[in-house]
Amino acid sequence: MSLDAVLARIDSDLPAATDRLMELLRIQSISTDPAYKAECDKAADWLVADLQSLGVKAEKRPTTGHPMVVGHVEGDGPHLLFYGHYDVQPVDPLELWDRDPFDPAVEETEAGRVIRGRGAADDKGQLMTFVEACRAWKAVHGSLPCQITFFLEGEEESGSPSLVPFMEANRDELKADIALICDTGMFESRVPAITTMLRGLLGEDFTITGPSRDLHSGMYGGIAMNPIRVLTKIIAGLHDDTGRITLPGFYDGVPELSDDILSQWQGLGFDHAKFLGDVGLKEPAGEQDRTPLEMIWSRPTCDVNGIWGGYTGDGFKTVLPSKASAKISFRLVGTQDPDAIRKSFRAYLEGQLPEGFSVEYRTEKGAPASQMSIDDPAFEKARRALSDEWPDTAAYIGCGGSIPIAGYFKTITEMDSMLIGFGKDDDQIHSPNEKYDMESFHKGTRSWARVLDALTR
Repeated sequence: MSLDAVLARIDSDLPAATDRLMELLRIQSISTDPAYKAECDKAADWLVADLQSLGVKAEKRPTTGHPMVVGHVEGDGPHLLFYGHYDVQPVDPLELWDRDPFDPAVEETEAGRVIRGRGAADDKGQLMTFVEACRAWKAVHGSLPCQITFFLEGEEESGSPSLVPFMEANRDELKADIALICDTGMFESRVPAITTMLRGLLGEDFTITGPSRDLHSGMYGGIAMNPIRVLTKIIAGLHDDTGRITLPGFYDGVPELSDDILSQWQGLGFDHAKFLGDVGLKEPAGEQDRTPLEMIWSRPTCDVNGIWGGYTGDGFKTVLPSKASAKISFRLVGTQDPDAIRKSFRAYLEGQLPEGFSVEYRTEKGAPASQMSIDDPAFEKARRALSDEWPDTAAYIGCGGSIPIAGYFKTITEMDSMLIGFGKDDDQIHSPNEKYDMESFHKGTRSWARVLDALTR
């Protein structure tokens, strides 16, 4: 039987598939709030039962937090691992929702039919595209096309505190040829994409202390060094006039893009003027010798995320503060070493402190970037399969943010990840009135069937 039969089954089963997604969306699996622990368990149980209905040997596995769902299907050919998460963000502010966030519905909008509800796009709808593709494949062929491990998490929206310990304890069980992750989106809501670059993250939260107490500016102004002045000088020196970051050794490990990837990105027709204009800006602020998409996807950054010190209430308090604080984050690419960059930053900062000044750090561990090797033929097979389903040719893209699970698969199980998602820019994930386009759900399911077919030929 052909792939066409599987795609036809997906088409005919769309109403039933939508009903199954609605059932899952009704479960209030908010992972960050302990009041919803039973709901998270209920979502895990629902997924175990659904996978078992496909013949998957699935079970709910305990952790110190919310449970994992792990399932296995034996088969020939490649061994694929599929990852998704069943937990969702809180729904506050509730008054901004047009309907009960856990009473999902299909709505008609000017842009087409959408599934409205918390978790519709992030990540229950995305997760179910893969499950429904497997369901259709099993219905047509009697079995799934290869060995598949299902790995579904319940804490992604609350920092995944149990994830790394669970993966380390079950390293051999979770190891496969490649990991499939469905928690991303299409480029500009139209171009199917495989995300192959994820930036890493390093944060520094620190306080500079100068004088032993706040000082009267009339008595000490001019003779006493102001910590805010010191802090702003430090921050100003982190970039040169071209947007390049000045820390010694910062660009060690930053790769150049291949001509093929550069060509693909240029062909996407990214309108950076509109992108910036939508938030009231005009000029790109990154390295001036780089294209806007390079700035977002493949170049490292240094940003001040918060700065405070002295009196910030109404009116004036003419004070020289004792302390000044800031939060600075670095997005990392390639093989940049978070520990080496932290060391370089601290050496730079401490080298700028006047005599008698001190600094205190409050910092969490950094995470390196993830970059997938598209030399693996599986990537090009999947890209061609996606291109067969959508009007636009699929592209390899980067992601300016971080998806830690892809890095954990690389470091813990030595697997590359193939990040394929069908989210759109206006899905309002994490916000009131979250939605998932019916087109994304339907064509996303068909896309996974095509990818499974391509990877197992």
